[in-house]
Amino acid sequence: MKPRIKELLDTNPCEQQFIIEGWVRTCRHSGSLCFIELTDGSCLSGIQVIAEAGLKNYAEEIRHLSTGTAVKVVGPLVESPAKGQRVEVRAKKIEILGPAPADPGSYPLQKKRHSFEFLRSISHLRPRANALGAVTRIRSELNFALHRFFRDQGFFQVHTPLITTSDCEGAGEMFTVTALSDKELQQSEPFTQDFFGRKAGLTVSGQLQAEIYALSHARVYTFGPTFRAENSNTSRHLAEFWMLEPEMAFCDLGCDMDIAEALIRNLISTVLDNCEQDLDLFHRFISKGLIEKLEVVRQQTFTRMTYTEAINELEGAQQQFEYPVTWGGDLQAEHERFLCEEIAGRPVIVTDYPKTIKPFYMRQNDDGKTVAAMDILVPGIGELVGGSQREERLDLLTARMQGAGLDLEEYSWYLDLRRYGSVPHSGFGLGFERLVQFVTGMSNIRDVIPFPRTPGNAPC
Repeated sequence: MKPRIKELLDTNPCEQQFIIEGWVRTCRHSGSLCFIELTDGSCLSGIQVIAEAGLKNYAEEIRHLSTGTAVKVVGPLVESPAKGQRVEVRAKKIEILGPAPADPGSYPLQKKRHSFEFLRSISHLRPRANALGAVTRIRSELNFALHRFFRDQGFFQVHTPLITTSDCEGAGEMFTVTALSDKELQQSEPFTQDFFGRKAGLTVSGQLQAEIYALSHARVYTFGPTFRAENSNTSRHLAEFWMLEPEMAFCDLGCDMDIAEALIRNLISTVLDNCEQDLDLFHRFISKGLIEKLEVVRQQTFTRMTYTEAINELEGAQQQFEYPVTWGGDLQAEHERFLCEEIAGRPVIVTDYPKTIKPFYMRQNDDGKTVAAMDILVPGIGELVGGSQREERLDLLTARMQGAGLDLEEYSWYLDLRRYGSVPHSGFGLGFERLVQFVTGMSNIRDVIPFPRTPGNAPC
């Protein structure tokens, strides 16, 4: 295969003829030479191509190259006299693969800083912008690293369904999936005639199905898109987002927290080691102090406190919060960020939440008031991970489900897991886009997913 620009930048000068394909970032003229900066998305840096007037298509094409033009360059790598680059390409041949108009009004993505709001309006072109290109590379690195982490820890990946009849969170925020026409949907009990013979929707979580495999293979994880029909048009919410959800048998809440913390620190360390140039871009232009913040995560263990301790810290703080702090209420983003940014100065794991604000599947503690739940809070984001030890006791789980108004018949398979060889088991969910936000310092979650789906917005 032809080398990528990232590889060429690490190659020593030589007379070998390389083939480089990419897009023109800039082109400037000086006397009888053209200096072309070429990028192919493999790294933040481009490579400089020197085109001399002797090339046969120099006057007709090369002198008129514009930003965005796709080209194929053939030539050797030579030592570069220019500051900040080791090598450049001395072009022997340049072929135009795909022209782009020189008029900025025709090609909207010129070599200048564009607002993220503008870039969202051209979602088909925004991956070519420096910041969005860097997000793509970091997202890919994180994706690869999480699979490697779980493989090394003896986990098996399970592909849980995108279409489900189980509402894991019980919040009724699922997108309905139907093959019925509008007229058929007006009939009484229409879903009995639908494709699956019952009402189905896009999944909000793969957790319940992952539990099935955890209770046969001990350590599993699922990673894929999830969907929530929540009409929340904020910088922290998406209608379609990716969730990482490990499930571990023979694992209590302490084990759950240990694995989640080790995962996060491993992922951060991988990005710090492998994405230095892209992180520097975000450090300089998006979030000052980003690299230092990530180093804290890599080097320091997370602070752990109970929900009750967290409430006490918040109530004693000399801080006016928009939302009141009371025991029994859910922590808001401002509370979560205060705990990890002002109280701890690092990520915080909060445990043992009131059972009234948590889902039915979380294990009830001996006090009868709280559950064995945990959230991992990180600076700048708030909640990154939510998890718990699952309720393995059939009688207590049944009572919780009845109290939540769930149809026991519909969830009979879930109760069967407690009838036949139930064991203590735990799991958590990590919002992948929030992780990418944390690593890059990007303020809006719509800028860390390739194609954001939000209320009233589904481009491409």
